[in-house]
Amino acid sequence: MSLRLGIDTGGTFTDAVLVDDSKQIVNAEKSLTTRFDLSLGIDDVIAKLPAAALAEVTMVSLSTTLTTNSVVEDLGAPVCVLLPGYTAEQVKQSGLLEILPAQLVVTLQGGYDAVGREHQPLDDSGAREAIEKLREQVSAFAISSMFGTRNASHEIRLKQLVTELTSMPVICGHELASSLGAPRRALTAALNARMVPPIKELITSVQKNLERHAIDAPLMLVKGDGSLAGLENAIEKPIGTVLSGPAASVIGACKLSGLDNAIVADMGGTTTDIAIVSNGQPELCDDGARIGDWQPMVEAVRVSSIGLGGDSELRFGGHKGLSVGPRRVVPTSLLAHLYPEVIPKLEAQLAGMASARSNRFVMRLENNQALLTQLSAVELEAWEMLSEKPVELDAIVQQDRVYARALAKLKRLGLAIYSGFTPSDAVHVLGINSHWSTHAAELSARIWMRQMRFLYGYGKWDSDDVEAACTQVYDLVTATIRRLLIEVGLNEFDLADKSGKAGGIVDTITRMVVGSHQTRGRKPLFNLDFASDYPIVAVGAPAASYYRDVADSMFIGLHLPQHGDVANAFGAVMGSVIQRAQVTVTQPQHGTFCLFHEDQPKIFDNLDAARQEAQQIVTRVAEQKALAAGAIDPAVTLEFDDVHVQDEIDGELFLESTVIATAIGAACDWRSESGA
Repeated sequence: MSLRLGIDTGGTFTDAVLVDDSKQIVNAEKSLTTRFDLSLGIDDVIAKLPAAALAEVTMVSLSTTLTTNSVVEDLGAPVCVLLPGYTAEQVKQSGLLEILPAQLVVTLQGGYDAVGREHQPLDDSGAREAIEKLREQVSAFAISSMFGTRNASHEIRLKQLVTELTSMPVICGHELASSLGAPRRALTAALNARMVPPIKELITSVQKNLERHAIDAPLMLVKGDGSLAGLENAIEKPIGTVLSGPAASVIGACKLSGLDNAIVADMGGTTTDIAIVSNGQPELCDDGARIGDWQPMVEAVRVSSIGLGGDSELRFGGHKGLSVGPRRVVPTSLLAHLYPEVIPKLEAQLAGMASARSNRFVMRLENNQALLTQLSAVELEAWEMLSEKPVELDAIVQQDRVYARALAKLKRLGLAIYSGFTPSDAVHVLGINSHWSTHAAELSARIWMRQMRFLYGYGKWDSDDVEAACTQVYDLVTATIRRLLIEVGLNEFDLADKSGKAGGIVDTITRMVVGSHQTRGRKPLFNLDFASDYPIVAVGAPAASYYRDVADSMFIGLHLPQHGDVANAFGAVMGSVIQRAQVTVTQPQHGTFCLFHEDQPKIFDNLDAARQEAQQIVTRVAEQKALAAGAIDPAVTLEFDDVHVQDEIDGELFLESTVIATAIGAACDWRSESGA
C-alpha cells in the first residue's frame, strides 16, 4: 500500500490526512497553527499520525490559507517595486501606495508601446541606484514595465540587475500575467513579492518536519485553481497559491460529498470562502480572483471570500452597530486553553473599570526577519518579551508606555497579534462548542459586554445576560453568511458588485428568501427559492456551528460530510498538475502580424505562419512548465480566442488571436487506477 499525505496550514489549525490508493482517508489529525514558527504546528500534527503509515507515504501535498490571509489582512513582507514607463496616475490606479510605503514604489524612465516599440530607453543607472539604496529595507523585488507583455526586455534587464546586486527574490509582471492592464499587473507582481518570504518559511518548515519523521517523498503545493505545483514554482510565484486553501477545500468537499452540483462553503478561522460547483467542476475566474479589496491577475477557483471566521474580531461598527471581521484576533477561549494563567487576569479585568484594552493580550504572530532587522532596540526587547508568554496590554500600558508603544508597532507590522472576543468564544458560551476554555469565553463575553455598554453605549441586553449577547453574535454571523450566499447568487447576474451600490438588492432578496416561507397568516405574494438544486456542502472547523441554522433558515439542503473539518488537507492530494501558456498575435496594420512572447515581438506577413509559430511556442512552454512543476507525462491541449471586426469596406477583419496551451499531468501514480 502507498499513501498520500495532505497537509493544510490554516490561520488557526494545521490539518493532516493520510489517503490510500482507493482515495479514502485512513487517518486525520489537527493541531493548532503556530504562525511565529510554522514548523511546531506541522511537526505536532504529523507526530499524531501512525509512524508506521508515514513510512508508506509516496507524495506530500500542501495547501495553505496563509497567502490568502496575508492579502485579506493586509500583511506581508516589505518589497520594492520597479516600474519603467509608469506615470504617477497609473501608480495611483494600481493600489500600490495602499500596501507599500511610497519610497518603495520606484518609477523609472523606460517602457514600451502597444506594439512592443521602446517608448523611452531604460534608466539603467537610476535603477541601479534604487536597488542599492533599498536592498537593505526589503525582502524581495517586483518589476512591471508598461506593455511588458508586449516586450519584456526592460523587465528582463531589471531582473538581471537585481540578481547582480542582491541575492533577493525577484519577479517580473510578464512572468505572472499575459493580459494587458499595467496597474493590475504591477499590483500582482508586488503582492507576489510580498508573499515570497512567508511561503519560503512554510516550505522550509514542512521539509524539515518531513525529514524529522523520515518521510522521503516529493512535496507539492496546491495552487488557487486547485492544481498542484512543485516547490520552485511555488517559491517563485507564490501568488499562484492565493486561494490555495479554498481551492483544495472545494476539491476535497466535492470528493467527500460525492455531489456534482453544490455550493461549497469553507469557514475557517479568518475567512469564509464560497464557491459554486457545477457538473463536478468548480467555476474559475475569468478576470482574476478577488481577495478582499484586491483582484490580482491570477487564475483561481471563483471564490467569494470575506473576512468572517471563528477568530474574527467582534467590534462596535458605529452607525452599523455590531460588526464582525475582517481583522483576526486570538479567541480568548483559545488563549486560556494555551495559557491558563491568563484567567485570573481576565477575572481582574471584569472586576475593574471597562477599558478599550480589556480582553487584549499580545502574542507573537509572524517571524519575518526583514522586518525584525528594522526594529529599534526597544521594539526588539518587546519582541523577545513575547517569546515567553502573552503580555496583558492594559497592564503594560500602565507599567511602561514605551514598551506598550513598541508592542503596538509589532502589531501594526503583523509581527504580533491581539486576543479578543470572537464568534468562537460566543459558541463556547452557548454550549455549541467546547474545544477550548468555556470559562475564559464567558469571562471574555462579559468584559466585551461592558465595553460595548459603557464605552460605546451599545447593547440592550441585561447586564448579566451573557447568553443574550452571545446569541446576538451568533445571529450576526449566520446573517452575514446568508447575505454572502445571496451575493454569490446575484454575481451570476452581475448584480452584486463590491461598490456597495447593490447592497440594498442583496439585503432585500435575503429577507425575501428567508421570509418567503413564513406565511404571517396568509400566503406571501413572493415565494423565492434559493439554490433549490444546489445544496450547501459546509466544511471547515467552525462550519458545523453555524450552517445548520443557515440552511434551515434559507430552506437549502445541507451536507456536513465526514472529515469535512479536514477537507482542505484531503483536497490537497486530489489535484493534478496543470500549467498554461499563452501567446497573442495581433494585426496592428493590414498585412502585418505581430507575435508577442517575452522580449522583442516577431513580425510576420502571413497570419497562418504567425499562428503556427504561436502554437509551437505555447505547446513547448506549457509542457516545460508542467514538467518543472512535477507533472507525470503531461498532455497538452490548445484553444484559440480570436477577435474579428466587421468593416464596411473590407468586410471581416482579423484583429488578434490568443493561443492558449494547457498541459495536464498527474502528480503521482494512483495504483488503483494504473492497475498496480
